[in-house]
Amino acid sequence: MLFLAHLDVSLPESLAPELFEDFQLREQKYARDLQGAGIITGLWQEVGQASSYCLIEVSDTDQLQEVLSGFPLYRYFDVQITPLTQHPNAV
Repeated sequence: MLFLAHLDVSLPESLAPELFEDFQLREQKYARDLQGAGIITGLWQEVGQASSYCLIEVSDTDQLQEVLSGFPLYRYFDVQITPLTQHPNAV
């Protein structure tokens, strides 16, 4: 199953800089691992925003939830999911 995930990050102002750095490093590693495993097949950042778009290929919605909740910053995400299917006119 293919999903487009819009991940909008809203961090609390009280988050300590060293904690933010730790989150950032773990977030990068997790995203790279998912890309290496072929689960995230596309990753884009929205210009000027703290949000991204991911194409996520998983077997079912349970795996999708597992993938999303595995992001270190997940508790700070506002997530919008769009299930995708092949367009009939796709070549």
